[in-house]
Parts: sequence; structure tokens; C-alpha cells
Amino acid sequence: MYSDNNSTKRRFAGSYFVSLMSIMLVLFVLGMYALMIVYTDKLLKHVKENIGFEVVMKSNAKESSIKNLTNELNKKEYVKSARYISKEEATNKMKEDLGEDFLQWLGDIENPLLPSIDVRFVADYANSDSMAMVEKWIGKKTIVKEVIYQKSLTNTINANINKIKIVLFAVSLILLLIAITLISHTIRLSIYSKRFTVRTMQLVGATQGFVMKPFMKTFMTQGFIAAVIALILITITLFGINDYLPDMNISQNNEYIVIIYISVIILSLLLTMLSTIFSMRRYLNADIDRFYM
Repeated sequence: MYSDNNSTKRRFAGSYFVSLMSIMLVLFVLGMYALMIVYTDKLLKHVKENIGFEVVMKSNAKESSIKNLTNELNKKEYVKSARYISKEEATNKMKEDLGEDFLQWLGDIENPLLPSIDVRFVADYANSDSMAMVEKWIGKKTIVKEVIYQKSLTNTINANINKIKIVLFAVSLILLLIAITLISHTIRLSIYSKRFTVRTMQLVGATQGFVMKPFMKTFMTQGFIAAVIALILITITLFGINDYLPDMNISQNNEYIVIIYISVIILSLLLTMLSTIFSMRRYLNADIDRFYM
């Protein structure tokens, strides 16, 4: 008798541990994927905000006029940054890129580089339509010689960004469905192992609410513990990523991390509660023959 009790306890402990680890792994994957979406969105925004164009000035343009245009651009809602690049700065940059003084090749020819303004757009305006309108407006300025930017590259980047967002959304739905299925299946197996206990409680007159209460408490506690363990692993992983990729600036997105952490806990409690209710009803309303299937 004592041996049978120990064996039952070991089976229960093993079942509880497997169930806990299964829920934890699902929540860990979902949490990491949610964080990946946050940082992917940040990365995509960074890419779009580095799309811009170069406003090349005429050789006779006065520096004061160029600076006034730069200040005017910086005040526009669609401009993230506009920076004046003098002829001297452009020359030094060219020397640095080439690794030698290219002016020596020109001999008596005057330096052909012209002053310019480097313009970067806010992510929402970094598209061909908005940039074409800005190009038309700037092109009317008397001090502007030309506006240079790669229209095809802009269209390609925006098209790929939209595709990436669609793929991420689709994968999110698939992962959520997998999570619901796995957690529900895990809880159903645990309840199945106790189906005769459920039947015994019913035979002595226990109501459905009374029978369901201890199971609900057990599995929701299990879901909470699984969520906490998953969040600990996610935190450790984030610190590892932060050390390996410091440019990600994870510490600057604390509000998103907190939202995701809270969402993981709420999702865990909600899924375990609903899975317990649906799984319990299967046995509470089942015929006696079904308990032996």
C-alpha cells in the first residue's frame, strides 16, 4: 500500500513537472518572439529613417542661405534631421574614403565638390510619394542645383518592410494557435490521469463547480509559475543579447519589455483557465464508459 502511494506521488510529480515545463517553453518562445517583433520594428524604423536624399547646392550659393534652408528643413514635421555639409567637409570625407588626396589628381582644376544638405526623413514619410513632393518643393529654391536620391531603392525597402510585417503577423498567429493547442493538450492529459478522481467526486454528490475548483487552482498556479520561469529565462537571454549586441539598446525599451512581461503572465493565466474549463467539462459531462477509453 505504501509502495503504491509512493508510485502515485511520483507519477503525479512527474506529470506536474512535464506539464509545467511544456507551458513554460511555450510561453518562453512566445515572449521571445514578441520581443523580436518589438526590436524588428525598431530596426525597420531605423532603416526607413536612414532613407533620405542629398540636396546639392549651386557653386555660388551663400553659406548663410544654405544654413537658413537647413534650419527651415529641420522645422518640417516630416524631416528627422537636415545637416549642412560644407565644401571643405565633403572634401575631407572624400579624402578619407579614398585614402589619399584626390585633389592632387586634378592639378589646376578647381575642386568639383559642392556644398550640400543631407536630409533624413521621419519613418512615416520615408516613401517615394512624400519624398517626391519634398524634392519638388526644394527644387524650386534658387540656391539648389539638384536633389539626389535613389527612388528604386526607396520603393524596394518599403515593399520589403511591408512583406516582413505581414510575415511576422502571420507567424504570430500561428505561434499563438500552437501555444493554445499545446497548453490545452497538456492540461487535458493531466486531467485525464485524474479522471477517476473526478468521477468519484461526482458520485458522492459534488457539484461541477466544487469538482473544478481544485483543478482550476492547481493549473492556474502552474501557469503562473511557468510564466515566472519563462520570464526569468527571457531576462537572462536579453542580458546575453545586450552584451553581445550593445547597439540594440535594450535598456531604452523598458516600457515595451514590461508590457510583454505582463502580457505573458496574463496570457498564461487566461490560457490555463480556459483550457481547464473546457477539459473539465469533457469529463464532467461524459458517460461512465468514456472514462475507460
